[in-house]
Amino acid sequence: MLDVSAVFAAAGPLAQALKDFKPRAQQIDMAVAISDAMENQQVLIAEAGTGTGKTFAYLVPALLMGGKVIISTGTKTLQDQLFDRDIPLVRKALKVPVKIALLKGRANYVCHHHLERARLEGRFASRGEVHYLQEIASFIQTTNTGDKAELGSVPETSSIWQQVTSTRDNCLGQECSFHRDCFVLKARKAALDADIVVVNHHLFFADVMLRDEGSGELLPACNTVIFDEAHQLPEVATLFFGESVSTAQLIELARDTRVEATLNAKDFVELPKAAEDLERAARDLRLAFPALSGAISRYQASALNSRVDFAPSLTATAMALDEFSKILTEQAERSEGLKNCLQRTMDIRERLKRWRDQSDGNLVRWAELFSHSVQLNAAPLDIAEIFQRQLASHPKAWIFTSATLAVREDFRHYQSEMGLGDATTRAWGSPFDFERQALLYVPEQMPEPNSPEYNQAVITAAMPIIEAAGGRTFLLFTSLKAMNEARTRVQDYFSSNGIAYPLLVQGDRPKAELLERFREAGNAVLIGSHSFWEGVDVKGDALSVVIIDRLPFSPPDDPVVAARIDALNKSGRSAFMEYQLPEAIITLKQGAGRLIRDETDRGVLMICDPRLISKGYGRRIWQSLPPMKRTRDVSEVQAFLTVNLNP
Repeated sequence: MLDVSAVFAAAGPLAQALKDFKPRAQQIDMAVAISDAMENQQVLIAEAGTGTGKTFAYLVPALLMGGKVIISTGTKTLQDQLFDRDIPLVRKALKVPVKIALLKGRANYVCHHHLERARLEGRFASRGEVHYLQEIASFIQTTNTGDKAELGSVPETSSIWQQVTSTRDNCLGQECSFHRDCFVLKARKAALDADIVVVNHHLFFADVMLRDEGSGELLPACNTVIFDEAHQLPEVATLFFGESVSTAQLIELARDTRVEATLNAKDFVELPKAAEDLERAARDLRLAFPALSGAISRYQASALNSRVDFAPSLTATAMALDEFSKILTEQAERSEGLKNCLQRTMDIRERLKRWRDQSDGNLVRWAELFSHSVQLNAAPLDIAEIFQRQLASHPKAWIFTSATLAVREDFRHYQSEMGLGDATTRAWGSPFDFERQALLYVPEQMPEPNSPEYNQAVITAAMPIIEAAGGRTFLLFTSLKAMNEARTRVQDYFSSNGIAYPLLVQGDRPKAELLERFREAGNAVLIGSHSFWEGVDVKGDALSVVIIDRLPFSPPDDPVVAARIDALNKSGRSAFMEYQLPEAIITLKQGAGRLIRDETDRGVLMICDPRLISKGYGRRIWQSLPPMKRTRDVSEVQAFLTVNLNP
């Protein structure tokens, strides 16, 4: 086996395979640390600054060490990039016969059964969906994978995909007549046969949950798990170790049962009636809340008691579900479809029962309101112990890596969240020269972030910087409301001052399309919220300024955040210093990381929030950012941009 450090040498395999490759001490050191952790089955938390080349730092040992490796990413975009580009490139450079597989969630694969059912039922929202269905029907005749990402002519957002893909609830499993042709099973078989399997965090935890039920296959079979973008894991784990029940699920269950009853139990009129009663009860539960205008509303468990109609409506829904299950049980053996509906019913009943049970002190319970449904959620207050059990049950190498895991190279917050107290921690700074390449600017005379005039002040302070840069700006906000207000204010300013920079706004087009337009324009201003804080890579002068409206503290009305704050404070600890501040710093580091993406980049990071200067904790925040020169002088920023940007 090749020495890992030799792969990264000036005359090594990577340098021979990549035209612009240069050895980086941080990358070599990180690759050796990961190799050691894999060899000794250790848990390693590895933070690598922008430009370290962490992807190759973990891919080289993953491909050289042998054994089965799962690589879990934060997004499907990064997942595709690893599978389509990065792993084949490293594999070719190293000349190793490694089999790789890409595995996504079942919602990404066309289901033959549901496609056939959609064609028979003919329930379409528009003529366009009929056309899309025909395209999908043709697609499955030629595709080897059934992955909807291969069919670009059908928009990913089209509702037709919900009709032609399966869920864990409505999959018929081995009883399906298309079982031998199932794309999900083919993808899973390929994953089991592969040496390197690329998944995303959501799918990884879905497999963990299945394993806990005796069905998961991936995790027990591997020697190493590598989490890229590991800073996202606490949020994803909280989601997957929690549960939810929605009125939309109940209505879908009722409708599916009615369809199956029509086909296989026509003589049993009680079943369609019970389905109608269940659907009516679900709709009444939604009506216990007001009509929704604007953003999703969340009601913590304590606030639900103030809703007069909620408790009786919930009880009525539970009773309708109980009656529905009794009647369905009598008919379930008449078809596999009815049997599947019964299984779904029992699963939903159990989840609803657990949600109503208030005895588990580690569960946070809340209701989430959507336009046409309400979802009852429960999530663990603390995932550390749960995740610790996953690590202990299968001794192997566990690698957690990201550009943002620590606060001033202190990993205690992340270790505490994830139950990784005994892990080895390492941090490598960026090889970029931030003191020369970047400037951190905090404008003077900004009002407090909670003041009514704050959003206007952000735009007023931002405009001289945007003009000095000739556009070339990401204007990032911590909320959609602030983002939408900013759009109007920026449009008005551009119109009043005759400015013609292209203005791109999150939500107007798909994210990938907005980024492509931004790069091509060379002088655009992009207004975004959380979608553009991470996983975005724009090199060169096209992005020369990143403006962040305020420090990204989690909203205190988030039920999980509020419950964790309350629990920490009640235990005599400081929720702000131990939880809220570290979370904000890690998020801010992600946003700041959009600016300098290459050793030739130059730019300004503007953080408008005056608390960075006025509060004692501000020093802890900016010391966690890359070592940029700092200023509060707008003229110094303008001069920096004039000198460093190409005309």
